[in-house]
Amino acid sequence: MKHSQWRAVLGRSLIVFLSAAALVAPAYAARVGILTNRYAAQTAADFGSRIPSHTFSGIDTSLSIPTLQSLLGSYDVLLVFEDMTYTNAPAVGSVAAAFAKTGRAVVIGAFYEQDRSDGPALNSPHGWGDLETLDPNTSDGTGTPYAPRALDVATMRPHPLTAGITSLTSAKFAGGNNAKPGTVVLATWTMPNALGSPDPAIAFRRTDAACVIHLAIAPNYPVLGVAGTDYSGDFHRAWQNAFDFGAGGCLPPLGQDPGGDPANVPTLSEWGLILTLLMVGGFGALALRRGGLPARGRRRPR
Repeated sequence: MKHSQWRAVLGRSLIVFLSAAALVAPAYAARVGILTNRYAAQTAADFGSRIPSHTFSGIDTSLSIPTLQSLLGSYDVLLVFEDMTYTNAPAVGSVAAAFAKTGRAVVIGAFYEQDRSDGPALNSPHGWGDLETLDPNTSDGTGTPYAPRALDVATMRPHPLTAGITSLTSAKFAGGNNAKPGTVVLATWTMPNALGSPDPAIAFRRTDAACVIHLAIAPNYPVLGVAGTDYSGDFHRAWQNAFDFGAGGCLPPLGQDPGGDPANVPTLSEWGLILTLLMVGGFGALALRRGGLPARGRRRPR
């Protein structure tokens, strides 16, 4: 076979391989619904300008709670947080839990822990309904400590949720959690929580089809504070990672999980699709090699 013919065969094989990879890799563009009682629109605007790979819509849950049907029809991922405790938290948590049970991810941010049923009594916590059965962390009994926090990068585990993060700090709006048994904790704050235990900064938990991710820093920090002073480091990258991971079904592309979660393995359908396409491409290349390509403008002899 001539070199030009081999180049054509190799080119076709490469196209087949890339097509296979594209088909099994999850689509990361997500419609993110932001459920909170304050700063919903402002947080959506900030994320929309800083994380253009996703779209964001703010939903003010202090006035009304969206139905599960409306959320499923409009969003791929939910972000749930609050700014000051409020009475709608249990209903918001329960509809978010129902959303998660359909296989769509829910991301949690501060000050979620202050309204958790085990939060500090001085906050008169209302609880988060069914979401408390799925969330990765409990409150440490104090909640956000309003004290400086810095990410412990030295012990951070490699994972899509920590990719590209080299630093993250908070002057006061972060921390105050305690990991549940079985939660995958990927990064902690260097300062311990109120119980003297590691304070999880980035964690997630899978319960059957549900995946809930907790990034323990205020998502509305850019609305409340000044970058470089009140918070610094890879703030928006950390949130983008959470939305990317959630949009992919909490599974890295092609099922690769350097974080070690045993649930994150390639499915048979993924590998079957890859092998089928590669086999088709391989048989096509073999046929071309054996039979050659007819010269342009010339017929094969009968």
